[in-house]
Amino acid sequence: MALPDPSWSADDIVAHLRSIGSEENRAGMARFGINTATALGVGNSDLRPLARKLKRNHERSLLLWDTGIREARLMAAFTGEPRKVDIALCRRWAADFDSWEIVDTVADLFAETPFWRELIEEFAEDDREFVRRTAFAMLAWGAVHLKKEPDAAFLAYLPMIEKYAGDPRNFVRKAVNWALRQIGKRSIALHAPALALAEKLAASSDKTAHWIGKDAVKELTDAKQLERLAAGKA
Repeated sequence: MALPDPSWSADDIVAHLRSIGSEENRAGMARFGINTATALGVGNSDLRPLARKLKRNHERSLLLWDTGIREARLMAAFTGEPRKVDIALCRRWAADFDSWEIVDTVADLFAETPFWRELIEEFAEDDREFVRRTAFAMLAWGAVHLKKEPDAAFLAYLPMIEKYAGDPRNFVRKAVNWALRQIGKRSIALHAPALALAEKLAASSDKTAHWIGKDAVKELTDAKQLERLAAGKA
């Protein structure tokens, strides 16, 4: 097979992925809690460079997703075109989520769509564990990468974080914690309200909220983080 290039079809990509996968990699993924039921055993260290060579292609990403293969779905997220993704597609893909890794990768794509706010609010209200995780993974990613958004856009989500801080499911609580930490680290203006919420949660009698808050307080009061934020303000 020729070297990877943007002309490759979904079938070409899947064939290539099958040729480079390994059982050793599949075993390693399982140790990190990744669902390997459909995995070929190709790590992200190979997938991301491959995606850069293949470039973005919306129609091809749809075909890759429909294979149901872990690596193909990750490639669909890496090479999808956010401006061509509609909200119905996001809902359809979210219904397929079965692993935190898939969620966190696709959340990056979803967060680049024009309707990312609507998705966050909708997915947070959804009781399915991986769908709710998607909302907070999007929020965490957005707090870091959506540089043109005003801080107020993320400040507005602190009440939502507080609302769902009591969800004890592992993949939800970790994402809620992640979102709170990333918002608090975004800017000096967001640090104080995020830390205040973290401290409030840390004082909660609810075991999950307490863990989320305590862990966030630890990171948001770290000396290096405070120095970085102060330097950013300067």
